[in-house]
Amino acid sequence: MMTRLFIIFSWCTLSLSVFAQTNITLTNAIAMDILMGDYSSSDYVSTTIIDDHDAIIQGINSQVSSDSLKSYILKLATFENRNTGSDTLSTFRGIGAARQWIMSKFQAISNENDQRLVTSFLQFDQDICGMTRHKNVLGILPGTDIDHHQVIVIEGHFDSRCAGRCDVDCIAQGIEDNASGTALVIELARVMSRYTFKNTIVFMATTGEEQGLNGAKAFADYAKTKAIPIEGVFNNDVIGGVICGKTSSEPSCPGLNDVDSLQVRLFSNGSTSIQKQLARFVKLQYQEELKPIVRVPMLLTIMSAEDRLGRGGDHIPFRNNGYAAIRFTSANEHGDASNGPDYTDRQHTHNDIVGKDVNGDLIIDSFYVDFNYLARNTVINGAAAAMLAIGPHAPAYEIRDFEKRGFVVSIDDPMNYDNYRVTIRSKTNDWDTVYTIHSKIDTIFPNFNSLYFVSVASVDQNGIESVFGQENFLRMSGINNLNKNIYSPFELLQNKPNPFDESTIISVKSNTKIHTKNAIIRIQDMQGNRIKDIPFILSNQEITEIMYYHGYGVSGVYSYSLVIDDEVVDTKRMIFNN
Repeated sequence: MMTRLFIIFSWCTLSLSVFAQTNITLTNAIAMDILMGDYSSSDYVSTTIIDDHDAIIQGINSQVSSDSLKSYILKLATFENRNTGSDTLSTFRGIGAARQWIMSKFQAISNENDQRLVTSFLQFDQDICGMTRHKNVLGILPGTDIDHHQVIVIEGHFDSRCAGRCDVDCIAQGIEDNASGTALVIELARVMSRYTFKNTIVFMATTGEEQGLNGAKAFADYAKTKAIPIEGVFNNDVIGGVICGKTSSEPSCPGLNDVDSLQVRLFSNGSTSIQKQLARFVKLQYQEELKPIVRVPMLLTIMSAEDRLGRGGDHIPFRNNGYAAIRFTSANEHGDASNGPDYTDRQHTHNDIVGKDVNGDLIIDSFYVDFNYLARNTVINGAAAAMLAIGPHAPAYEIRDFEKRGFVVSIDDPMNYDNYRVTIRSKTNDWDTVYTIHSKIDTIFPNFNSLYFVSVASVDQNGIESVFGQENFLRMSGINNLNKNIYSPFELLQNKPNPFDESTIISVKSNTKIHTKNAIIRIQDMQGNRIKDIPFILSNQEITEIMYYHGYGVSGVYSYSLVIDDEVVDTKRMIFNN
């Protein structure tokens, strides 16, 4: 087992428990039945069934439209202020008009696809900015495999804000944050509703993100209470902009007006967790399914941290409830939302608008969102979600003793897929090697002799893999010897990734059953100057992960030490470079 310690919390995360949510319910009872797996798949059969994975991937890649995304964003801008506490009665201004329009888009998509997209609000009561009733907007595409019912969620928040947390009068178009993510969700609902998937897909626009991730928490809590089997959550927030601001939350972008339209960041909790494994799954699908066919290749960067320093997003409530959830965010952000007296960037201000009129002809001709970049990120989301929605179920497995510098994988698979993929990871956030094996028991011989992490996925008859389970920590130390040469009850492991940029994960392994102990990770420069002490609690026979943020724009070497009862147990070096 493994525990994780995070030393930075966003105000959004802390505020989740401040105001109680009550009366969480779906306004459409049929939608509730579908999420529970209590429906007949024959009621949602497409006139033309397209379930071949190559056709689906090719279709998503070719049918996602930058023009459609642009049209959604321009429409969302017309509601002027989508603050969670803004007008719910007007038909043209405020969050009420915005959510009705999103619902109308989902319903129009359903009408065009044999009524297969089931629409509903998720309604909940909570005092947010003086408004007491709030609604997420859902479009639900039922899957065909009810016997092994699973749900995938693609989400983005549609509320916006200015500098004032509850300012309902300002112009708050919220284009990058987060009309971009909302547009992505609508476009994927439009494109993916044409196809047939084994698992159910939920396209959801959430509210109340800017005041504490409230809409996401409402659905995450509803799912936990109803035991809805969520396989994965893709949160899209600040996903269309390409221009770096004067400020941006660490891990920051290079500098004012830097442009990056070829990279997207994947944030997720932990190092060996199901959350990080979902991020790795997304990257694998991009590399194997999309990269060979896209016109403009993208870099998917798996970040060490769960979110930017001091910030939070709608994936966090799902992770808190035990679901695999990740965040997609642009490489560059225009601001850190600090809103101080010298703050000049667009994020969380009335300047988060569509663009500007450069030549004075009263037509916007310089856009702050790159619609082609947003389209590429939309395709990445859709392809990964599609593979998750049509793939097999993950197997149980165990690692047995070493044989001649190899290890034996023993797989418990009642589905009898008989084809599996085994991943090996050592020094970075990415897998080093992905092996394919063709039996439930096989021996793997890694190309290196060190500490590493192993995970396994099933592969069905169509060559599609399942999501990979939580990684297992292994040590290669000799022939026929699993986890040998453990000299200390407490072991300081090498940080990962190393070298690293803005943050890294330092792990401590407890090799024996112990009483709870207070410990410290001490960060020092090479001259012995103390940089930071990070206190944490050691856990019995577990790996404890400690996230260390050092920030952006510095290069060098630090040492880090495990200190227990004022005694230094071990010290290692780490390299950072950005």
